[in-house]
Amino acid sequence: MTPSLEEALRLLRLAQRDLQTYRILAAHPDASLAATCFHAQQSVEKALKAVLTARRATFPRTHNLEELGLLVTESGIGLPAPGRDLRRLTPFAVDFRYDEETVGLITTEAAGLLAESVFQWARVLIEATRQ
Repeated sequence: MTPSLEEALRLLRLAQRDLQTYRILAAHPDASLAATCFHAQQSVEKALKAVLTARRATFPRTHNLEELGLLVTESGIGLPAPGRDLRRLTPFAVDFRYDEETVGLITTEAAGLLAESVFQWARVLIEATRQ
């Protein structure tokens, strides 16, 4: 196994951990939108970075999901969701974590559907790379 594939698998495991945390928070009636969607955002970010890493593509240190999605498409891979959908999760990485007011850019359910689809897409792509 190559170092880039090992790192991609590590990032995918971390994305899965964030997705699981999202699921736990989404099921809790008192969990805040910001805290719940933070983990959805983190899962998507790590899944996108896992795919880029598996393809040996370089990417900047960023939380910008739309930017990461653009890099994925530039490497010749189709995304499971439009960049505008990814953009709606980006503010949860930093902006809303330190703000008491959260603007409803996305619902908890929509964030979860996006995170689930991106994670499954990344898992399939990386598993195909392993073979």
